[in-house]
Amino acid sequence: MTTAVIVVAAGNGTRLGLGPKAFVTVAGRSLLELTLERVNRVRGDVEVVVVAPASHLGEAQRLASGARVVPGGATRQQSVAAGLRALGPDVQRVLVHDAARALTPTALFDAVADAVAVSNAGVIPALAVADTIKRIDADGTVLGTVDRSELAAVQTPQGFPRDQLDLAYSAVEADHTDDAAVFAASGRTVIVIPGDPLAFKVTTPDDLARAEQQLARSEPHVPAVRTGIGIDVHAFGGDAELRLAGLSWPGEQGLAGHSDGDAVAHAICDALLSAAGLGDIGSRFGTDDPRYAGAAGEVFLTGTVALLAEAGFAPSNVSVQLVAQRPRFSARRIEAEAALSALVGAPVSIAATTSDGLGFTGRSEGVAAIATALIRTI
Repeated sequence: MTTAVIVVAAGNGTRLGLGPKAFVTVAGRSLLELTLERVNRVRGDVEVVVVAPASHLGEAQRLASGARVVPGGATRQQSVAAGLRALGPDVQRVLVHDAARALTPTALFDAVADAVAVSNAGVIPALAVADTIKRIDADGTVLGTVDRSELAAVQTPQGFPRDQLDLAYSAVEADHTDDAAVFAASGRTVIVIPGDPLAFKVTTPDDLARAEQQLARSEPHVPAVRTGIGIDVHAFGGDAELRLAGLSWPGEQGLAGHSDGDAVAHAICDALLSAAGLGDIGSRFGTDDPRYAGAAGEVFLTGTVALLAEAGFAPSNVSVQLVAQRPRFSARRIEAEAALSALVGAPVSIAATTSDGLGFTGRSEGVAAIATALIRTI
């Protein structure tokens, strides 16, 4: 029996806030790549279709070598319909899987496929609900307790006989949150088999951190530490006194910039964000945001450390190389290291040098800072 796996990877990941979710990286690999590693080990004759955002079709095709890649729709339901249309005529059963459930074991795919073959019904994996569930009204008042023995937390892959799923999708009118609902709405039977805790969905930064931690435990080649590099440059010319390496420098001309121009602090932020795969200081604290106009470097450092914590990381140490003719840094190096270490929550070391009169730093037109950060999973 030929099985197809439709990998739904077209979501925009709004709650995660890092772009299309399937292409967010965990331990150096995207969620889509991790998903396909597991899908490609499914037993038997398997056809794989990846439904991706139109903006990422090329990247999806690179990751899904040997699979068919098609553009998704505006909703999940439309994306699954696009995947169904791309299937070959020999497919007899279909598994639909969310790329955001990237650690789902291959054994669960096989179990769902087997259950479809035996039952000729829709099959969904699910976990029992452990928490007490309350019904509440719009004001937050508790209306009653729900019998949790009748509840289950549904996962993917969800499996179906191909001919029945085609008919269900051709008849559906309302939008549903999963394929089992589409199948059931057409009057067809859906049964439940045991799910797997590893089939959790990455939706928030906490989920991303959980995936990173799980990979670090289960796959020895996944490092528990990560590194990043950040570079920042600012020209002299600010109206206020100089702010550099978290310190004020009375009598020194300030650095030009949307904020206080603290190149050392900004380079540290970029290094930390880079290590965590969270973008850069420009994308996280944009110059078009009036809240950061004239902001001190400590604002960006504390904000960056908070972003790392949300993603399941903490700084281990940071090393900075400052390149500048002025100010004379050596006398205050220890003071600067102490101030920055307190803000970062990890040791920060700084080395300073000149460029022997060469370039814009040598002409005292500005300063440059290069930072290297080491972070760890928490």
